[in-house]
Amino acid sequence: MRIDKFLKVSRLLKRRETAKRLAEEGGVFLNGKKAKPSSEAQSGDVLTLSLGRHVLEVEILEVRPYANKEQAGAMYRLVKDTLTEVNEDA
Repeated sequence: MRIDKFLKVSRLLKRRETAKRLAEEGGVFLNGKKAKPSSEAQSGDVLTLSLGRHVLEVEILEVRPYANKEQAGAMYRLVKDTLTEVNEDA
């Protein structure tokens, strides 16, 4: 499944267009490498999202074409959730 679609179906991001734009701008990494919107997501992959100061790292557990709210949360496991500091001197 494409990364942009996985992000929407898993409800990590609300809209597929937002997921596509984030990947095009270099904010999505798949197994440590920059991911394009069309990159394929598979079970066992590690997905890193850079959302401004917020960085989410999740392991993909399951890929499904659609999911309700309960199923969406079971599609991934949160590995790390970090908030970077703001450098006020810059």
